[in-house]
Amino acid sequence: MQVLLIVALLIASLQSAALAKPSQNDLAELNPFSVDVEETLELYDQEYLDETGKSPFLENFLFPMGKGCFRQTCKVWIQVVKSDQLAYLYLNGQRAETWKVSTGKVGSSTPNFDKHPNGRIYEKYTSKKHPNGNYNGLGNMPYAVFIDGGFAIHGTPASNWPNLGKRASHGCIRVHPYNGKTFNQLVRQYGIYETWVTVQD
Repeated sequence: MQVLLIVALLIASLQSAALAKPSQNDLAELNPFSVDVEETLELYDQEYLDETGKSPFLENFLFPMGKGCFRQTCKVWIQVVKSDQLAYLYLNGQRAETWKVSTGKVGSSTPNFDKHPNGRIYEKYTSKKHPNGNYNGLGNMPYAVFIDGGFAIHGTPASNWPNLGKRASHGCIRVHPYNGKTFNQLVRQYGIYETWVTVQD
């Protein structure tokens, strides 16, 4: 009799969990190569808004100011060179910093880009499939600035720091979270139409 009661309670618990609204941690892993990545991102956007009260997009995403810029004519230009596994940050046309990065490993190679970021920007972000720790309560992919679709430049927790300078990601561009925060804040400060991202071989 007790066994039947335990089984009944377990089934009821599982049914209740299946009906509950999924939290961000329950969402499927964001795969930037997936054909349905935009649908997944929309779920993340809503979860981010619900959890933080902040928009997942910059205010100037829909309303560009003027013609925009290109590479070194932008206030902020980040040039990621995959062969070097380095990012070069330019401010007002002058190289300001150089950072080690991890781009996509074999089978998940990061594509080349030469464009403004797409406007989606998070401070906290957690991958369920590849959690690898948490950085100061901001998840394992903090300070994400999305370039196109699910591809982003983002910070990474301490467990991944030894791999910076090597191809190791699942398609995104990993940086030290200190550098991720710097880039995230610059994009927020100057906007996407004064920011340019180049990712090259």
